Amino acid sequence: MRRRMLGAALPLVLAAATAVPLPAAADPAPVSALTKSVQGTGSPADHGATANWVIGYDDHATTTGAATITDAVGAGQAYQSGSLHAPPGWTPQWSTDGSTFTGTEPASGVTAVRATNPAAGPDATQLSGALTPPVQAVTTATGGDGFSPILYRTAGGALQAWNIYHHLGATSPKVVCTDLASGARCPGGPWPKVLNTAPGPLGTLGAGDIASTMVEQYVRDPAAPAKVYYPAVTASSVGVACLDMAAAANCGYWPLATLGGSPPVNSITGFVETGGNLYGLISSGAVTCWTIATQSACGGQPYAPITPAANQPYVYGALTPVAGKVFASTSNPGTGQQPALGCFDPATAGACAGWAASRPTGPAGNFNYNAYTAFSTTGAPVGACASTTGGTNVTTCYALDGSALPAPPGAAALPNGTYVFDPEVVTDPGGHLRSYLPVWNGGIAGATVCHDWTTGAACAGLPALITHPTVNGGATRDYGYAYDPPSGCLIGLGDAGVLFSMDPATGSTPCVRSGGQVTLRPGDFYCDGGSHVQGYTSARLTGVDLANVDFAASRVTVVDQDGAVVPTAGFAPDGSVDLTGVSVTAHPQITVTTTLVLHSAAGFSGSLVVDFTGDAPQLCFHTKISADCTVTSVANTATGTDSTGSFTSNTVTLPVAPGATCTPKVTVEKEICTAIHPAQCGPGGAGPWAKQAPVGLLGVLAASAYWRITVTNQGPVGITSAQVLDTVEPSCQTGPFSLQAGETKQVYCATYALLSLFPITNKAKVSYVPVNVPPGTPPSTTDWSSAKACSLLCSL
Repeated sequence: MRRRMLGAALPLVLAAATAVPLPAAADPAPVSALTKSVQGTGSPADHGATANWVIGYDDHATTTGAATITDAVGAGQAYQSGSLHAPPGWTPQWSTDGSTFTGTEPASGVTAVRATNPAAGPDATQLSGALTPPVQAVTTATGGDGFSPILYRTAGGALQAWNIYHHLGATSPKVVCTDLASGARCPGGPWPKVLNTAPGPLGTLGAGDIASTMVEQYVRDPAAPAKVYYPAVTASSVGVACLDMAAAANCGYWPLATLGGSPPVNSITGFVETGGNLYGLISSGAVTCWTIATQSACGGQPYAPITPAANQPYVYGALTPVAGKVFASTSNPGTGQQPALGCFDPATAGACAGWAASRPTGPAGNFNYNAYTAFSTTGAPVGACASTTGGTNVTTCYALDGSALPAPPGAAALPNGTYVFDPEVVTDPGGHLRSYLPVWNGGIAGATVCHDWTTGAACAGLPALITHPTVNGGATRDYGYAYDPPSGCLIGLGDAGVLFSMDPATGSTPCVRSGGQVTLRPGDFYCDGGSHVQGYTSARLTGVDLANVDFAASRVTVVDQDGAVVPTAGFAPDGSVDLTGVSVTAHPQITVTTTLVLHSAAGFSGSLVVDFTGDAPQLCFHTKISADCTVTSVANTATGTDSTGSFTSNTVTLPVAPGATCTPKVTVEKEICTAIHPAQCGPGGAGPWAKQAPVGLLGVLAASAYWRITVTNQGPVGITSAQVLDTVEPSCQTGPFSLQAGETKQVYCATYALLSLFPITNKAKVSYVPVNVPPGTPPSTTDWSSAKACSLLCSL
């Protein structure tokens, strides 16, 4: 009923209405685009040439979202291993079936490549790094003995803490990764995982075969900071093992000394680096050496002992580099042997001058877990200290020449039985050089001792024992700290297995600071060798509650590719930093580091973004064009998706020239029909055909000569624009035509009314153009081929 009533009223409404123009249709939102080109070859390209395919990404996104660029390797070409280049912020991936992609490049068989960016647009020429929120205390995966943290900031800015549990057997899981922003385990669990001597992803190589040491000291690869070299013990040797934090993988093992012998080798200290070499100390007191650049043991190592041997399950000692020398401590608890400190000189591969014998560092039987550098008030390394633990705690320091140095008073005043571990050394914003020593036991549940080398006294404004009452009820049992320069926080870990943060200026936990770091090299966004960068634009904080940032206490630092500080104006009130005055020519790479002091630790999030003005970024990969002569062209087309939708690049087709090995072999054969009946001399006629007619045949039986011209393309490629050329008979000239490799063409023609008594020789040749030669290439020709029509005079 209601529908009928509305229908009846409708004409009345329309009759009374005034016409209103429809609103103009809105312009469609722009969609991002891809531009495809190829480099490295001429056009046409040669067989076997390498083509560099370039895809430019013209971003029209107005919102941040995931983006993907995909390119299938076209027919007639093969992907070249290691050639995929993705712009910074994009993750390269490979496929062997065109649909399933992996982040690890297969050894062979790649049929498609792609790059993904989870947060592309609206500015494609920028890099973003997460700002680390104040790190809250979190228990690590197995609840204890994690020793000291190793910090790694991912390409996206996420701060991870890695740690290797100490004094565990070979098959025990012992490496753990924690995301400090969330307190959760890193992706790729379950954690912890075993360590292996063979390279490969963690947890995929079967049972672990690396045992860990007592005091672990790690060295980062200067050329690849994601790689960590750590001390390892296997079933037959001690040596250097490698952990790749970026790939979550084992990256090798190199033995330095065989287990056993006399005095016995059963373990090794951690490592320190000086002069490009790693140095360690084995239980016999000998010094080991390994070169980072060559990943090989130094010649002649292990070198002569610099400390007494200690027949213990582990080496209770550590190392520290001092002005090009290496100091090593050791102890033999439970015996009458005093702990000692020795000095090794890499220049002579022996004991330092004045150190023919090691120096004692405490009473007989004391434990020693540390060796740390002593500095002058100007920050120069002048010697080494060791704080030993036992019924009487003693801290002893020696200068480079072996003379005594005053001990840090905070360490010297620790209660008996207090364990002291290697410090983290930090230069505070005021330029003071400080050592933060982890301590516990002897009535201390976990604390930090801070010594200011600049003043030669305890750190001003901090208690003698910096405890952590808000972390696990204060039971942290500190083993070690790692300093995070972007946030300005210390990240601690101890025997209780709890990761926590501490403000080195106030000693408070958690550290109510944030930090981020972005390294921007605009040239890395391109791969065609062209000039695309106009200049730097800005650094800015995004997603941050600016009211929660104490900008007066916060700072931003910009350094270039050489580590030189680039002057900038600092933060504007809106959280941005103007970089337009930074020359991209003088500073092709900049690293922007922000240290933010916050008013509150609650609910912090955000990112640091650094950008530049430039052309559309590029993705590139190389292919090798097949040597197969049947390949006459190769082509590629890229596709993409982002927040604007889907899009496809232009198709680039690259012709491939035959080249010397692919030049077609073309032959021509001219014959005359020797049959009596002309019907046998036409197309498909049985002939017979010969190079010369029998004597008298034409004069007696025929008035015409019938010719057959056979053109054969023996390959390996086709021909075009082929023409039969005949000097005598115009009707024999034929063309143009094409022949594929292996094809034959026959031409039939005749010369009529032969009245001459003299023989007639007819010859033909073929001109042709091989497929895919450059435009304007002159035709090739065959040799002449002839046949003779005879009269009675042929015999004269």
